[in-house]
Amino acid sequence: MLRNYSNSRTLGDNIRLGTLTAFTAGTINIASLLIFLSFTSNVTGHYAILAAEISKGNWTQVAVVGGWIFLFFFGSFLSNFIVINFNKKSKYFAHSMPIALEIICLLFVGIYGQFYYQKTLEETEYLVALMLFATGLQNGLTASISNFSVKTTHLTGTTTDLGILVSMFTQKKYRRNGELIGRAKLLMSIMLAYVMGAVFSGLTYYYLEFRVFYIISICLLIVIGYDAYKIHIRHFNTKYRYSRIYKKPNLFAYLYDKIHGIPKREKKRKLVFED
Repeated sequence: MLRNYSNSRTLGDNIRLGTLTAFTAGTINIASLLIFLSFTSNVTGHYAILAAEISKGNWTQVAVVGGWIFLFFFGSFLSNFIVINFNKKSKYFAHSMPIALEIICLLFVGIYGQFYYQKTLEETEYLVALMLFATGLQNGLTASISNFSVKTTHLTGTTTDLGILVSMFTQKKYRRNGELIGRAKLLMSIMLAYVMGAVFSGLTYYYLEFRVFYIISICLLIVIGYDAYKIHIRHFNTKYRYSRIYKKPNLFAYLYDKIHGIPKREKKRKLVFED
């Protein structure tokens, strides 16, 4: 999900990344709505609030809402900054670091909310700001590594793109286009995962409350862990093949044989002229 970059990504890579991150985005958005009465997976509504507060002359609220928008922007900026500057050293590190930062932010919100939250306005504003920064990190990462194909924290553009694709499918030549069909599958999977995450959050919040952020963090750990598992398995198999080719036993080959058993070797066939 995280290793491949831009045009080297497959449809499966994007669908796996899109569904898991869209599920977490939907969960975050409804949890923040129920707890803080504010959306935190996108900033479309916050721009409207910003304009309203400017027209009223409430400059304190203008500063607060402007800060929220800036933190979402800064999260996207930081995410792509990490990707483009560390991508040559380690793609996995560059692509997983923004997710790790998002997990830290969400764990802080969960722990603070569970043990210290006094429901004051100042606390709410700071926690909303932190969650907007976290979702900015997520949206910036998914858009950056997928060449802007995957955006999971809001569904406005996703719904627009899907509507355009469905209209194109009214013509036979477009229904046979594999690339367009794949794009439609990706968009529908993101939309479905987002809604499922939102429903899950709405159903479980009254039982879990701030602990719902721990569930979200586990989902994001799966995103990171999936690629870590793939990388280690590939390294494991490479070491095993090396030991077989060059007949140099090593720890990886020993463990592989212990798990899977030593394959039986066929007896060497004799040629007729060897008798």
